Amino acid sequence: MNGSRVLVLNSGSSSVKYQLLDMAGGARLASGLVERIGEGPVADHAAALKQVAEELARQDLGLDSPELAAVGHRVVHGGTRFTEPALITDEVVEEIEKLIPLAPLHNPANVTGIKVARELRPDLPQVAVFDTAFHSTMPESAARYAVDVDTADRFGVRRYGFHGTSHAYVSRATAALLDRDVAEVNTIVLHLGNGASASAVRGGVCVDTSMGLTPLEGLVMGTRSGDLDAAAIFHLSRVGGMSIDEIDTLLNKRSGLLGLCGDNDMREIGRRMGEGDAEAQLAFDIYIHRLRKYVGAYTAVLGRVDAIAFTAGVGENSAAVREAAMRGLTAFGVELDAVRNALRGSGARLISAESSRVAVAVVPTDEELEIASQTFDLVSD
Repeated sequence: MNGSRVLVLNSGSSSVKYQLLDMAGGARLASGLVERIGEGPVADHAAALKQVAEELARQDLGLDSPELAAVGHRVVHGGTRFTEPALITDEVVEEIEKLIPLAPLHNPANVTGIKVARELRPDLPQVAVFDTAFHSTMPESAARYAVDVDTADRFGVRRYGFHGTSHAYVSRATAALLDRDVAEVNTIVLHLGNGASASAVRGGVCVDTSMGLTPLEGLVMGTRSGDLDAAAIFHLSRVGGMSIDEIDTLLNKRSGLLGLCGDNDMREIGRRMGEGDAEAQLAFDIYIHRLRKYVGAYTAVLGRVDAIAFTAGVGENSAAVREAAMRGLTAFGVELDAVRNALRGSGARLISAESSRVAVAVVPTDEELEIASQTFDLVSD
């Protein structure tokens, strides 16, 4: 292998995000987004990837460049089959397709992107990097639900976790910020975006995470409910007369912050709170309450917490969320510095007080770099 560049593709149902990175120096050479696939001139994923190839060629970074070492694909669900990156073969594609029932909204688009990219460059190594893989190290006591074992195994019902590339990257970056070996650091990672998840990471290894069989479980999110008594589904069906599809839409697309106050943008919720809006305030309070519960739970799981890292859109940008989530945790060794927390910045930074036993940090995530790194490491072996 002569090249050092990796093209990262994140193929969604109606979009393709891409980044081209040079792993020799860590430079980000190009990035972009093709949206509204299936509408107008972008008829399908083949047309979208052709558009990506043309844009890269205009920048003299074309797919035919000898510097291109591999393509890394984000794949949401790897089930129990894929616990690390996989060099893509026909068999691997078939296995990813078998996992579609576990991620019907994501894996089909991921597979489509893989197939089209392989057609464009069949000679080029292509790698699947799985959102679930980082969480595959969870012990069975954390991964299993208390459901009849035979039924659970037959239908793959267990906690898989998601946002794994982000949690992996941020846990290592947090250790680097503290100038410590990741193997020595216990971290609670809070990935707070429109989708939100928490993880307990002991020495760089995930031991628990908030998302489960699907990305619905766990924290309150932009449009997802997070934790919910499963019997609520039976109640909505039997008493509310709702279909399974209607309940699915309710819990995934019309719940969370949106369902509570009509907004899923934390900036808008903050503005409304400032005007005394009671609905917005309650939505914020519920969001924070759930977040603090997971911080407490993962403190118990880890036994010793060295760092709490906030990342993703809300985690990186909302000082109010960080302050509310950490308030009153001095008994856990957490003391926030109000001035540090209020300062905005683009890099990883500490926001805890000098006297805080637990470091609290803002660590911008870089899932594309993590995918590129895992891809390059695999094809370089």
